[in-house]
Amino acid sequence: MSQVSYYYGMCCRYKGRKVRITDVAGKEYRGRIVNVDSKYVYLEQDRGFGGFGYGYYRPYPGYYYPVVPVALAAIGGFFLGAAFVW
Repeated sequence: MSQVSYYYGMCCRYKGRKVRITDVAGKEYRGRIVNVDSKYVYLEQDRGFGGFGYGYYRPYPGYYYPVVPVALAAIGGFFLGAAFVW
């Protein structure tokens, strides 16, 4: 099993959950998985309440924070939200 298919399966399994992903360059992404395709995992970044990390704050229904695509081939580490302090 290649690394890409391993992370693809993992991202599909945890879709909708908060995760922390580290790429091979060491950059860290935190957010909720909103979509996964054959090349990217899409994270809705958690901006917290005023940047202090009190969870999701949506000013009105249907408003979402920017979604960030992360290439599956660039993932170097994957952690579930429960494994760290958000």
